[in-house]
Amino acid sequence: MRARSGLCIALLAIALFLMPALAQGQAISDPTPLHYRDAAEEARFHALAAELRCVQCQNQSLADSNAQIAHDLRREVLALMQQGQSDAQIKQFLVDRYGEFVLYRPLMDTRNSLLWFGPLALVLGGAGVLVWVVRRRSRQVQPMDESEERW
Repeated sequence: MRARSGLCIALLAIALFLMPALAQGQAISDPTPLHYRDAAEEARFHALAAELRCVQCQNQSLADSNAQIAHDLRREVLALMQQGQSDAQIKQFLVDRYGEFVLYRPLMDTRNSLLWFGPLALVLGGAGVLVWVVRRRSRQVQPMDESEERW
């Protein structure tokens, strides 16, 4: 009897230990699919969702993400579309709520101009330094005399 209760306790401990792993292994699915009015609205929705970034995943678009917040934001975007808002208005709504991070192609302004032009400035600056170093070294090299051996 004692061995049997020990076995039950061990099995219970193993089951409790494995439960969190089993819960994490379940895929989150969207229980209610989105309903579009027509094919044009569906195409517009997919194009807009591809331009927006999932705020949780950070490296996936809203269309590609399987996070719960992405499901919620897709529903929100479709609801705003069906209310008659333009793509620009929907993007502005999401930017107001989550910041410009939600846009894959943020608007160019003075705050992020370094991000837009910084890489180009670094490449041009590096090329300028390279040209300067090569010209400077070419002036320092002296031609060999006729008396020096050549290999």
